Amino acid sequence: MISVEFLGPIPEESMQLDISDLSALKTVLAQKESLKSWLPLSAIAINGVLVDNIHTPLKHGDRVVLMPPVCGG
Repeated sequence: MISVEFLGPIPEESMQLDISDLSALKTVLAQKESLKSWLPLSAIAINGVLVDNIHTPLKHGDRVVLMPPVCGG
């Protein structure tokens, strides 16, 4: 089981999922209408480390965080 969290303005509650890699996570999240526009824009971190390989494996206890782009001054 992994935990998935959404930061900032992403309108979704944290969730627990039983999946094995980021590709499977993307498939699950893409089914949620509220996330479709955020998925291509957001960075992904696993246990605090940014990743960009969609085939990155996930293991029990991993914490995945979707981080939308930010702006500031």
